Amino acid sequence: MIKSIKPKCELLSREFIIKIIDEALGVLEKTGVFVENEEARELFKASGMRIDETQQRVWIEPHLVEMSLKTTPSEIKLFDRSGKGEFVVGGGDFHFTPGSTAVTLFDVDTRKQRRPDTSDVVSFVRLIQGLEHMGFQSTGLISGDVPDIIADAYRLYLGLSFSQKPVVTGTFRVQGFQPMYDMLTAVRGGARELADKPLAIFDACPSPALKWSHLTTQSLIDCAKAGIPSELISMGMTGATSPITLAGTLVQHVAENLSGLVICQMARSGAPVIFGGSPSSFDMRKGTTPMGAIETMMIDSAYAQIAKHLHLPCHAYMGLSDSKCNDSQAGLETGIGAVLAALSGINVISGPGMLDFESCQSLEKLVIDNDICGMAYRLCAGIEQRDEPLTAGLFDDFAADSQFLSHPHTRKWYRREHVFSHIIDRNTYDAWSMEGEKNMEDRAAERVRFILNSEPAVISDPKLAEEMRRIMAADAARNEAPSLPSLPVPS
Repeated sequence: MIKSIKPKCELLSREFIIKIIDEALGVLEKTGVFVENEEARELFKASGMRIDETQQRVWIEPHLVEMSLKTTPSEIKLFDRSGKGEFVVGGGDFHFTPGSTAVTLFDVDTRKQRRPDTSDVVSFVRLIQGLEHMGFQSTGLISGDVPDIIADAYRLYLGLSFSQKPVVTGTFRVQGFQPMYDMLTAVRGGARELADKPLAIFDACPSPALKWSHLTTQSLIDCAKAGIPSELISMGMTGATSPITLAGTLVQHVAENLSGLVICQMARSGAPVIFGGSPSSFDMRKGTTPMGAIETMMIDSAYAQIAKHLHLPCHAYMGLSDSKCNDSQAGLETGIGAVLAALSGINVISGPGMLDFESCQSLEKLVIDNDICGMAYRLCAGIEQRDEPLTAGLFDDFAADSQFLSHPHTRKWYRREHVFSHIIDRNTYDAWSMEGEKNMEDRAAERVRFILNSEPAVISDPKLAEEMRRIMAADAARNEAPSLPSLPVPS
């Protein structure tokens, strides 16, 4: 059998990659990074790095970066809530996950954005559970009916309570890590068990340019010590918080990611780290950060190449849109982004469901994007030789009235060769008219209702469910928050 060529997208030559990395190392050595966290600065000091305590600036020498790269795993394994489902992050595997931390929900009935509440977040989590092309869930909505101070832990609480899938999350406060960690260890059965079978990825975002805040640095340290993967989310904006050229932004991006990677390895050698980000092209006409711009996608694809050159798992925010509703722009930007991300081999692709510059989630868009992701998976599977010869002798007795519709060969390979959509319209015009002339958003809304009417993937062990509730309630009490909202559990 002839081996299939897996399609891929590459924007940088090997020489260009090496030049970007070399310049990034030069920035770390000559300019350094600003590190607000005292524990991290002590780690740098113990590693022999030069530090200016007044400016909180650290100069990182190339040999420390090279040592850190040698101890960073090239592949990470995540496990679902049961501990049985395994997901590889690294190499050629890629997984889609909804984007994180949206503050509004697009209401399909009013066609307006609104603040979500607990029931909305539960619906979001349950929908992700029912979408076959969403490998991971995310804490992608912030509930507006709990105080902001506990919102980070609360969204993880809901995610773990209503979905089996691994989760991409993160902290909003230094104190937020402990209750989140307590919930993860409760689910897994202990700290060692969680380190052996990670259930979550924690995002950590440096502040562009070249700065690690106290909060994000502490997240890196806490996760490294616990064996939880950290996903580094550099967010340079071309011409605003990073150089105007795409190549210049890549240099800064690599410098920020490598500095975060070093912090993780100093905290614990061998800590799992994902080379990621959410950079953007900055639109100086509007003062916005278009995630659907082709230049943004090019930066993402290029730094993924660099990550693979360094043998690191990678992440990007792609497969999303800056549109404010589910219109043609949303489909255009999402489709291009999802396919480019898959062709670039990005291991964790965040973004499906997102609108309005990463600030809004749409349940209907999430369903639409699930089908887009299915197409991306099919494209990257490539064209395979199924038979020898290719046509399996189908033309040996071919006649004028021969056809393939009822042939056993068709039945054998039809579902292996094709991906099938839940909501894309491939009907005739007459059939479409007879079914009510529904547009894609109409069909997506029906699919949302269908999935949410299915059995929820709640925690089956009542003792574990109670322990999760106790941890969350204790965090709320420590922060003088009122009682937690009741959870909507469908019968």
